[in-house]
Amino acid sequence: MRGLVHHIDLTVTDKSRSRVFYGAVLGFLGYRRSADYDHGSDWDHAGEPFHSIGIIEARGDGANRTHDRYSPGLHHLAWTADSRDDVDALHDLLRSIGAEVLDPPADYPRYGPTYYAVFFADPDGLKLEFVFGATGP
Repeated sequence: MRGLVHHIDLTVTDKSRSRVFYGAVLGFLGYRRSADYDHGSDWDHAGEPFHSIGIIEARGDGANRTHDRYSPGLHHLAWTADSRDDVDALHDLLRSIGAEVLDPPADYPRYGPTYYAVFFADPDGLKLEFVFGATGP
């Protein structure tokens, strides 16, 4: 388990709006909302090893800055899907909640021979991905 991601916190501009978005997406992925705070929320994934994703409301001078994945910081976050149908099902959920789909489900052979993914954005423009398949040659 050494080196696995334990948790990640994402900064958002509007915790209420992001709670709805992440509640739908993370709920689909098997996370449950475990805590709410004045500044955000946490979702924990069922099972071992422990890992969680949290949102924290932005504050300070950069609180209203638009996310730029090409600036220093996080470019995108990707989760593993169980199947191609799983990717398609998340895509259907994203469309039903009005999420921004950057690239609909498709094969991406440049990333691997069986790479199939959907790319989407959170309410603040953070790029997210749900992928099934192997990477590499």
